[in-house]
Amino acid sequence: MNIVFNDRSGGDFNLRTKDVFGITEHGFEKFGHLSKKESEPRDRNDQARDLSENKAQSEKGDDAVKPEEHVVESVESDSESVSESCLGKYIYVHDIPSKFNKDLLKKCGSLSNWTDMCELASNFGLGPRLSNFEKVYSNTGWFATNQFLLEVIFHSRMKRYNCLTKNSSLASAIFVPYYAGLDVARYLWGSSISMRDSGSLEIAKWLREKPEWKKMWGRDHFMVAGRITWDFRRWTDKDSEWGTKLMLLPESKNMTMLAIESSPWNSNDFAIPYPTYFHPSKDIEVFQWQNRMRRQKRSILFSFAGGPRPNLQNSIRNEIINQCRAARRKCKLLECRSGPDKCHKPVFVMKMFQGSVFCLQPPGDSLTRRSIFDSIVAGCIPVFFHPGSAYVQYLWHLPKDYTKYSVLIPAFDIKKGKVSIERTLNNIPRQKVYDMREEVVKLIPRVIYADPGSRLETLEDAFDIAVKGVLERVETIRKDMREGKNTSFDYAEKVSWKYNLFGTVEEHEWDPFFERQHF
Repeated sequence: MNIVFNDRSGGDFNLRTKDVFGITEHGFEKFGHLSKKESEPRDRNDQARDLSENKAQSEKGDDAVKPEEHVVESVESDSESVSESCLGKYIYVHDIPSKFNKDLLKKCGSLSNWTDMCELASNFGLGPRLSNFEKVYSNTGWFATNQFLLEVIFHSRMKRYNCLTKNSSLASAIFVPYYAGLDVARYLWGSSISMRDSGSLEIAKWLREKPEWKKMWGRDHFMVAGRITWDFRRWTDKDSEWGTKLMLLPESKNMTMLAIESSPWNSNDFAIPYPTYFHPSKDIEVFQWQNRMRRQKRSILFSFAGGPRPNLQNSIRNEIINQCRAARRKCKLLECRSGPDKCHKPVFVMKMFQGSVFCLQPPGDSLTRRSIFDSIVAGCIPVFFHPGSAYVQYLWHLPKDYTKYSVLIPAFDIKKGKVSIERTLNNIPRQKVYDMREEVVKLIPRVIYADPGSRLETLEDAFDIAVKGVLERVETIRKDMREGKNTSFDYAEKVSWKYNLFGTVEEHEWDPFFERQHF
């Protein structure tokens, strides 16, 4: 079964994945059976009182996160000055069995049938450094980063987080460093569901047996999945169905799940940016790159890097490619085909984006694309065709007012031939284009992951913003529990996209994009 998004024209946008809507809501445990002490999570005053009581225990190093060969060593501070600044920010990292992370990297040769993941997993998951013979990049901070290695990058960054604690009772949130995407990637093609689900079921069992789990039944736990949400939302137990059921497990439904693409119709996963090629180690590298993108000469009105989707009947890729070709010199096309081509070489992609005013970002196999963030890093204004590609996804990282940094051209208007991309973009006033580009350039620090081997001083990167989002969400849940409120949502889960973005579930002009139909 396919997910289909209807448009006003009657045409559909087909997603690669499965039936999103045929599952009943479950997995939210009730709290009525808890004792008063158990059901009242610790607040910041509790944490402050515990600092002096538990300092000795923290200094002993009990339950410390063990350094791993492929990541930097843990940085855990418990001085009084740092402790005060970390109130409400402490994170405890579960020391899960190495089979769930470290051992996967030791067996990197088995992670993909098509890609050398051993090389790509080097440098804390950033991959090999990129040469700069063509002067497309700055001299430092650029890597050939694979889009599916966010789990390793995030874990590596977490090792350097300022407010790690060895004492789980002080933690405001608990991180589970399970490399779910790398684990399942070995079994997505041609394997039984028992193989695909084995890691998910094992980690869920391990978590629920830990004392930390029982404090909030996992609602203070979070995990990063380095693939799109649909790889973890298998709705049936048929071997022919795609993916695993990690995000449908009761334990996962209680946690905050971070992924490079979330489900607009579910409430427990949150999207964070795909990794880009830029991983600076100092603030000055970011500032210099931003200034370079502000001054960059852009002779191409719009560009597109991607290929057609002949297997998706209602994809607009063909129409976009045709419009680009018809625009001649005003549009540049980097067409991606199967096999090696320029699309898979960062130098060609980034060079084209840097020379373009606008970068087209239509849906592909799913709603989102890594290219969105590559274009932002290049200072190129993204053009979207579905609000599910960014606006309802990266709520923590991108402005709520999407008109400040992007253009939305409805996909159904493209499909019906009602709109010219060239004319639409040409008609945007020059000052508006300038303001949008400046907003895009300002977004660069928010959508990149800094080099885990160092730390930015004044800038917040995508990791910092994601952690802040998790802490705020957990604190809200903790407050609701303390006040005896139901911590599950009080609206239909299928309209999560609307509630999360607008705070309401009332009728909205984007509703047709998210309507559903089964067949």
